[in-house]
Amino acid sequence: MPEETKVAYFSMEIAIDSRMPTYGGGLGVLAGDVMRSFADLKVPAVGVGLLCNKGYFFQRIDNERGQLEIPADWRPEDFMQRMEPKIKVPMGEKEVTVQCWKYDNEGQNGFSAPVLFLDTNVEENDEESREISAYLYGKDLRYRLMQEIVLGIGGIRMLNALGYSNIDIYHMNEGHTAFLIVELLKRYNVPIDESGLETMKEKFVFTTHTPVPAGHDVFSKDMVKEFLGGYLRDEEIDFLCANGDSTKLNMTLMALRFSHYVNGVAKKHAEISRGMFPGYPIDSITNGVHHVFWASKPFINLYDSKILGWRKDPCLLRYAINLTDEEVMKAHDKCKKKLIDHVNRTKNAGMDYHVLTIGYARRITRYKRPTLLLHDLKRLDSLNVQVVYAGKAHPNDTEGKEEIKKIVKASEELQNVKLVFLENYDIELAKMIISGSDLWLNTPHAPHEASGTSGMKAALNGVPSLSSLDGWWLEGHIENITGWSIREQVKEGVEVNDEEDAEKLYSKLEKEVLPKYYNDKEAWAKMMKYSISINGSFFNSHRMVNQYLVKAYKASNSP
Repeated sequence: MPEETKVAYFSMEIAIDSRMPTYGGGLGVLAGDVMRSFADLKVPAVGVGLLCNKGYFFQRIDNERGQLEIPADWRPEDFMQRMEPKIKVPMGEKEVTVQCWKYDNEGQNGFSAPVLFLDTNVEENDEESREISAYLYGKDLRYRLMQEIVLGIGGIRMLNALGYSNIDIYHMNEGHTAFLIVELLKRYNVPIDESGLETMKEKFVFTTHTPVPAGHDVFSKDMVKEFLGGYLRDEEIDFLCANGDSTKLNMTLMALRFSHYVNGVAKKHAEISRGMFPGYPIDSITNGVHHVFWASKPFINLYDSKILGWRKDPCLLRYAINLTDEEVMKAHDKCKKKLIDHVNRTKNAGMDYHVLTIGYARRITRYKRPTLLLHDLKRLDSLNVQVVYAGKAHPNDTEGKEEIKKIVKASEELQNVKLVFLENYDIELAKMIISGSDLWLNTPHAPHEASGTSGMKAALNGVPSLSSLDGWWLEGHIENITGWSIREQVKEGVEVNDEEDAEKLYSKLEKEVLPKYYNDKEAWAKMMKYSISINGSFFNSHRMVNQYLVKAYKASNSP
């Protein structure tokens, strides 16, 4: 019931159902896992996000190897209930009408932590306003500002209209959500100044996700006044912009100033964030993934038969070390066969069940260095491997799109190594690649990885990682036990050299990974079990949510 809800979890994107394109990448997938764990752990919570009527986009590769972005065609009424109340939000000289759809997110015990998706595609709105909730992160800064007004201000108003009146904690998942602060202050008649900040601080929790400055939303004060001038007085806007460049509104800084608890998403990320935003006590709660959602069917069946209680308590996956080599390898072989069959059927690739298969699937952008493996195609072509890539580049990320072209071009030029790029990366494709690969590759340019969760999902399926020492892998890496590092940890002030890292990557594959895979199956099986028992048992969203309950939500009457 709404009156029992204690936590409102706001996120621009929430990947709660694989059939609903309400997410663009890792931020949304994490939010979906948080909501699943809220339901499983019976945390009285509600999620609030944007609907994305036309999705993030449906990806295709054209004849020039370029990414095509096609609107996603889906019907929210097939998955959710449209709620009766409509609310209005200020938007310059007009008001925008917002409706919402409720997704019944039911946990393992039948407890529901619902998710509300805000939608401006209603007949009361003009054409521009109807498009606000159409595309996730679409168009320009003005469009982004309109979306964030709908999410923050509209989200609070919709919660109130639906009867969610007992909320103690408002958890902001990234700065996109921060306008909820000003709406809540106004609702409680608290002044938007230093005294109001201290009065309301205990209600706000903030999770920051990116160590890259460009990833933090900043709007000019003039633009904010254009859209919110009738809602906020000039002195209130001045106060919100007062920290940093006073001519701009930095959404991350606003969330930082008003929150009683702030966390980064890995230990290293929290350290980087404290350097980016000095003076703020930024803690760390390392990300996790939902263990049941991301475990493949063969491994779910194996765990159900041998690790009783693992669904409710993923810590019990530590007992995976006691599984037999044959059990683990048999489950993995089923996953790998499914992936290879899919690749061969859709790409006519001729991949082999018995060749070491490297998986790389995540958002394609330059700092993640997706083409590091392709640095020397002649060297790569000498290795007995096959490679599966997938991922979307943001529509405005020209460098990311160039990386996709390089991957597709490499697939055409390699003579001995089979390499494919699978289009339209989504949750279902991620599950297939993550569980079906033999080795998970992650190559971010340290220290730009906030956390990363793809390797955590791989670990749940017994797949070891080969990764840069950055983000979560700094905590999950045990050399030659849970996987490998490409190189030693980068020291502060040392410039990362892609050529040098590529050489180390090839060398690690040649001297350590391939010999173990082909010549010592017993040792490889042991690594698979260590990946599950060490990393799968810890890097899960149940542990993450329990840490939020203890560390972030403790200042209120929340559970």
